Amino acid sequence: MTENFVSGKLKLKGVKDGKVKKKKKKKSVAQKNALSDKLKSEENKGECVEEGRDEQKAPAPRISKTKAEIAFMKAQQKSEGDKILKKAQTSHKERVEQFNEHLDNLIEHFDIPKVSWTK
Repeated sequence: MTENFVSGKLKLKGVKDGKVKKKKKKKSVAQKNALSDKLKSEENKGECVEEGRDEQKAPAPRISKTKAEIAFMKAQQKSEGDKILKKAQTSHKERVEQFNEHLDNLIEHFDIPKVSWTK
């Protein structure tokens, strides 16, 4: 019952030392020039902005809300205020009692039934 088989790791063809080497991507000259130009333009803009701050301040753009958004915000604030008032009316003790009553009323579907090995 002797079988002939080779034990050990599988080897990839054309790969020495069992390691696969990935080739590095080379950046083209055009990309390098574009990056350097971009950095130079940002530096120039930064200098211009610093000089122009004392002279003029640009007004911030206003973001206006629609009528529906304003109505939604008002309704949300009103409901939030109602929730706060409702919670403030009951004390912690009363809330715990209400919660316990709620738990008592739930069906005991998830309770683990008693199992006894000896009768």
